[in-house]
Amino acid sequence: MKNKKVVIGIITAILIIIAIIVGIIVINMPKEKPEEVLNTYFSYINEQNYEGMYEFLSSSSKENINQEDFIARNKNIYEGIDSSNVKINIKEVTNEDKKKKITYSEEMVTSAGNIDFDNEVYLEKEDKEYKIDWSSKLIFPELENDYKVRVETLSGKRGSILDRDGNALAYDGLISQVGIVPGKLGDNKEENINKISELTGVSVETINNYLSASYVKDDTFVPIKKVSKDDTQLKEQLLQIPGVLINDAQGRVYPLGEEAGHLIGYVQAINAEELEKYADKGYSSTSLIGKSGLEQAYEDRLRGTDGVKIYIEDAEGEIRKELAQQNQQDGEDIQLTIDSDIQTKLYEQLKNDKGLFVVMQPGTGELLALVSTPTFDSNDFTLGMTNDQWNTLNSDVNKPLYNRFIQRYCPGSTFKAITGAIGLTTGKISADEDLGYTGTSWQKDSSWGDYKVTTLTGYNGPKNLLNGLLHSDNIYFAQTALRIGTSTFTESLDKIGFNQEIEFPLSLAKSQYANEEGINSEGKLADTGFGQGNLLVNPIHMASIYSSFYNNGNMIKPYIEYEENKEPEFLVENAFSEESANTIKEDLIQVVENPEGSANDMKVNGITIAGKTGTAELKTDKNDNESGTLGWFDCFTVGNGNSDMLVIGMVENIQDNADGGSHYLIKMIRTLFE
Repeated sequence: MKNKKVVIGIITAILIIIAIIVGIIVINMPKEKPEEVLNTYFSYINEQNYEGMYEFLSSSSKENINQEDFIARNKNIYEGIDSSNVKINIKEVTNEDKKKKITYSEEMVTSAGNIDFDNEVYLEKEDKEYKIDWSSKLIFPELENDYKVRVETLSGKRGSILDRDGNALAYDGLISQVGIVPGKLGDNKEENINKISELTGVSVETINNYLSASYVKDDTFVPIKKVSKDDTQLKEQLLQIPGVLINDAQGRVYPLGEEAGHLIGYVQAINAEELEKYADKGYSSTSLIGKSGLEQAYEDRLRGTDGVKIYIEDAEGEIRKELAQQNQQDGEDIQLTIDSDIQTKLYEQLKNDKGLFVVMQPGTGELLALVSTPTFDSNDFTLGMTNDQWNTLNSDVNKPLYNRFIQRYCPGSTFKAITGAIGLTTGKISADEDLGYTGTSWQKDSSWGDYKVTTLTGYNGPKNLLNGLLHSDNIYFAQTALRIGTSTFTESLDKIGFNQEIEFPLSLAKSQYANEEGINSEGKLADTGFGQGNLLVNPIHMASIYSSFYNNGNMIKPYIEYEENKEPEFLVENAFSEESANTIKEDLIQVVENPEGSANDMKVNGITIAGKTGTAELKTDKNDNESGTLGWFDCFTVGNGNSDMLVIGMVENIQDNADGGSHYLIKMIRTLFE
């Protein structure tokens, strides 16, 4: 019994000793395993908790880098490369020199793509916790403490806009950057700055602000103004001033300048609103973006996508390791159907007026020129416009920023050909029928009260379709509209695209034949028949309608992006019957060929031209002397195949023009054929 008690005592003592040993071990055991510590450390990277990461460093590591420098280095690197979803996979934990060595693989997502690599780290125990022996190699294995991680933007080039012959209308090229080297301004610094201001249009205050920037030293080149590479006179004047230096720089160049300002548009630096709107498209605060014209319409295709390269650079600036690269993508070049010679020639003719030209190949729909005047020079926007320049442009009463060929206007007598075509197609009139009225004033009956339709000049001969077009007879086409009737007339206009959007890169105003109240009286129907009333037509739409007289009644679909051997597409098939369209065509040829025709001055020997003059009164009532008058001339050549041209021309405020609007335009259009 005594022996049994001794044995029990010994066992109890042993158990107590074991419990004490286990307790000691547990007390001295680290709170977290080394792999848990490392996992937590890397999770803090995704949370951008750099201060928390620093607390995991060993004492010796903290002696080598203070908290401020540690936070700055990690923040600059991880956020500089846009890291996210940083993950590690621990492969092995071993003991080495009283430390824990962890071998692991790491991966992350960055602005240049995924980065993955193998790495290792040592952890040592301090005060019952594992701490990380940290160096920059924990970020990337090849990264020494005096090395840097660089992020390089690989710029994607913006695509060019080309004309039909491959000539550039917009491209990334060389411009000139005017700058000042402050230390070379000389003793007459104030006077020289004033001269620079006068020549560049940049205010003295702005120049002084540039020169007083914190980074500027005596030998610093301080950019002041971008100017055209070809502006040699200005550059020569500037270079006479001490301190001025001119360097080459990259910029968007528009060779036609004003001649195609509204068509091509321009690019400028993206603004905050646009940056937010297109946040998912990869733009940055330094991006350029199309602001108007085709630069804006084709933005998604023209813009280049920047690439990114991330690499490690040593203390001497040499690349030690490329970590990731996402290649840039250049924008697409877009070739247009535009003929630069025609564009330039018509702009030169119209540049001193407010007006427009649309030129189209009537058999294919290729737009050869789109001119709107007055206009602006696209280069001024990309070179940097001063506030004074912008205010002058924006407040100009002639509205140079207003793109006329995308708007809609009262077409006047050019619409009579359309009324005639509708009348023939619907069988409401016949071409030879004499409507039998006399004089230059007419009303249906006394129910019209004081209102009468008037026409400019009387003429001998039957009041039929040909003479109605030859003499631009308002009365004939007013009667034709009444014959057709409101319902049939509006249905026919709806059929040929009125009140509908036309597919085109630029947003075109919808043509209309009435305001909200509709054609609600016989007088308004009569007015609409000869191109007045509330009738408004977009000039590109009008070009398509007129093409039906060339294409046996089918309206060609206008397009502006060049395609080799493209099959013609019709906007509206059978807009008018073939017989009706050809009758109108032959009559419009006579408007030019016949000595009595209103457009006989358009006759060019050896070329068959069909055309129609038009004058649109914009008066709101008979006492309105402010709204002015539009002059129109619409024409097309016949018999030259793909060399044929259809021209829609309009000029504003021709009421005081001695030539009259149509004949003023005819002189301009003739330059295309002479």
